[in-house]
Amino acid sequence: MTAPLRILSIATLFPDAARPNFGLFVERSLRALAAQPHIDLSVVAPLGLPPFPLSLHPRYRALRDLPERETWNGLTVHRPRFTLLPRVGTRLNPAAIARAVAPVARQRAVDVVDAQFFYPDGPAAMRVAQALGLPFSVKARGADISHFGHSPASRGQVLKAAERAAGLLAVSESMRRDMAAIGIDSGKVTVHYTGIDRARFHPGDRAAARAQFGWGDAATILSVGALIPRKGQALAIEALPALPGVHYRLAGAGEEEARYRALAARLGVADRVHFLGPVANAELPRLYRAADAVVMPSASEGLANAWVEALACGTPLVISDAGGAAELVTAPAAGRIVERTPEAIASAVHEILAVPPAPADVAATLGDRFDWDRNGRDLAAHLRRCAGR
Repeated sequence: MTAPLRILSIATLFPDAARPNFGLFVERSLRALAAQPHIDLSVVAPLGLPPFPLSLHPRYRALRDLPERETWNGLTVHRPRFTLLPRVGTRLNPAAIARAVAPVARQRAVDVVDAQFFYPDGPAAMRVAQALGLPFSVKARGADISHFGHSPASRGQVLKAAERAAGLLAVSESMRRDMAAIGIDSGKVTVHYTGIDRARFHPGDRAAARAQFGWGDAATILSVGALIPRKGQALAIEALPALPGVHYRLAGAGEEEARYRALAARLGVADRVHFLGPVANAELPRLYRAADAVVMPSASEGLANAWVEALACGTPLVISDAGGAAELVTAPAAGRIVERTPEAIASAVHEILAVPPAPADVAATLGDRFDWDRNGRDLAAHLRRCAGR
C-alpha cells in the first residue's frame, strides 16, 4: 500500500470569509493537489495583524474574527496569527510567519513543506523545514520575484530560500528566466502553469453577455485586476482619445482609482471609463465574454490568471511584453503584445475591432496547457521528488 505524501503548504495568498477573492488561484491549485491519490494536505494561511491600536483599523477588523482552523472548500486550513508591521516590517515577516506556523507543523507528521509564494512564504517555509529536518519547495508567481527579489529588504532571504530549497516552481518560462537573472539556479526551477476551469471559462454569445450587463452595442475593452500603477490602466485610459466610441471597463479596486478618474476627466473620456469595483469570481466568465478585448499593459507579471481566463472565454488580449505574455499570445487570434504606450495600445485595439477573431479560435490557442487536474498532478509529482519519493 502506498503511503500518503504528507504536505504542509504555507500560503499567505489564500481566500477567507473576509476576502473571498484573495488568492483564489492558490486555493484552486491546492484543491487540485489534494484531489490527487495518496496526498495528505494541510494548508496554513497565516494572518498578519498589526499591534494595538493599529489592529482596530477597519482593514483588519474582519480578519481578527476569522477561525484559527476551518474546512474551506474541502481543505483543512489553519490561520495562525503573526504580528505585522505595515510598511516597515518586510524583512521581519518571514521569521514572524515561521513562529506562527511552527506549532501547527509540530502537531502533525509532515514529509515536505510547500510555499505557494516566494516572499514571505519561501523564507518562512525554509525556517519551518529546517527546524523539522524536512525538505521544502517554493513557487514564484510574479511580484514575489520582480519586487521582493530586488528589494534590499528581502532579496537576501529570497536567494537563501532558493539555494536551500529541494525544488522550485515558476508560473512561466519567462519567470524562470527572471529568477535566473537575480542569481537563482534555473536548473532547480520547474515551470508549473496555472489551470483553468473550462466548465466555467469558455466562449459564449458576446451580444447576449453584453445585453445582460446593459452595456449596449458600443465596443468595449476590459481590464481585470487591482487598480495599481504596475497594472498600467492609466495607459489604457490615455489610449481612449484615439479610440472614439470605445468604452473601457475596469474590474477591480485599488489606490489609483481617484487618479484614474481625474485622468479620464482631464482627457474628456470620463463618460467612456467605467469603474466596476471588485467583481465576484462567479461573474468573471460573463464579463470576459462581453468584452471585445482585454487590455492589460502591465509593467511586470508572472503569468496573469486574467490573461488565461480571457482567452478561455474567447476574448483576445492586448498586453505588454511582461512575464509569460509570449507564452500565451502565440497566434494573431490570441491578440497582440504591444509597447507600453497609449499609441501602441490604441493601434492594437483598432486592429482587433476591425477584424475580430472568432471566440472559438481565440480559446483554441490555449491548447491543453492550462488544466487544473494537470496542475494538481504536476504539483504532486514535484513535491514527491522534493521529498525523495
